[in-house]
Amino acid sequence: MGESVLVRVIADGTAEVAGCCDGGRVFVAEYELARATGWRLTPLGLCQGDTCVPIADRRSLGPGGWVELTAWGAAVGLPVAVEAAPGLSLAVIGHAATERRLALASLHAADVRLPTLDGTTATVRDYSGCKRLVVAFASWCGCRYDLPTWQLVHRLYAKQNFTVIAVAVDESAAAVRPWVSAARATFPVLVDADHAFVDAYGIRNVPTVLWIDEDDHIVRPNAAEFGDDQFIGFHGRPAGPQLQALDRWVMHGDKPYASDAAVRADQWLPDEAQQLARAEYRLAVELWRLAETTAETECAERHFTRAGKLAPHDFTIRRGSMPLRGQDPFGQPFFDLYREWEAAGRPYYTEPVSK
Repeated sequence: MGESVLVRVIADGTAEVAGCCDGGRVFVAEYELARATGWRLTPLGLCQGDTCVPIADRRSLGPGGWVELTAWGAAVGLPVAVEAAPGLSLAVIGHAATERRLALASLHAADVRLPTLDGTTATVRDYSGCKRLVVAFASWCGCRYDLPTWQLVHRLYAKQNFTVIAVAVDESAAAVRPWVSAARATFPVLVDADHAFVDAYGIRNVPTVLWIDEDDHIVRPNAAEFGDDQFIGFHGRPAGPQLQALDRWVMHGDKPYASDAAVRADQWLPDEAQQLARAEYRLAVELWRLAETTAETECAERHFTRAGKLAPHDFTIRRGSMPLRGQDPFGQPFFDLYREWEAAGRPYYTEPVSK
């Protein structure tokens, strides 16, 4: 076996466990597996609660006493991204595509608690009992200029049991606070630095808007929507039809879709490559946060690049990483990405029926 290291394993929480690295592989001690992953290695195989995955050959997971994390992930069907490094190795365990597809298809609003601009924490589920327009935006997107319009929408329906909730797909509250302040926003603003909300809701670009009803049920799935038409010459998506449909829903209860099946038909659900890309992106961000040398920054860059190759049309990954990588998200790197996306046929969410 290789060099003994501490392994930081990032999943829904974070654990630091005894491990080792050998080449590019990261191992955890078998006795630490449950603390690191929530799974145990038993005579029945890899088990978590009542679920057990048979393992035909124990050696496929690593030598006796050790479990190689990417082999473990392949066995249990979870995406794993690793970086083997002296002293401290990192591993990110993502969510399986099947898990995410089932959760999204349930149309039940995910309960993702995030920090807010006012220094507290919140989740969209805190506003159960209200109709909610949730808009994912970012400081690295022109949709930051839509915030004043979303504030007008928030005020217009304030007495109608309705709220706008904004989710900033940004590294910090500081990055987005100037735009929120300029809009004089009074609606809650959550900050999704680790892309937990993005992952749970299958968001691939900003702005992304979805509607959630009083019972935490998604009635209008992810769609690219803008608060006004100031950039319509660029994106070609008029705001009027969506705002008119929103008025009918808030004021008269007119749902934009005839059935849950119709809502599901307009969802864009993740595949295995997408979920591995999210794990690679999360690992890249963690490496970027820890980087103190050029070599460490280059290490983060490798994982940013890998994530982008796995999900080439996910702007939350590719454009969202530009500010961290020293690239201009409004400059040539963005226009190169945009041309690439156009050449691929502009893959995006399905056009919603309420347009």
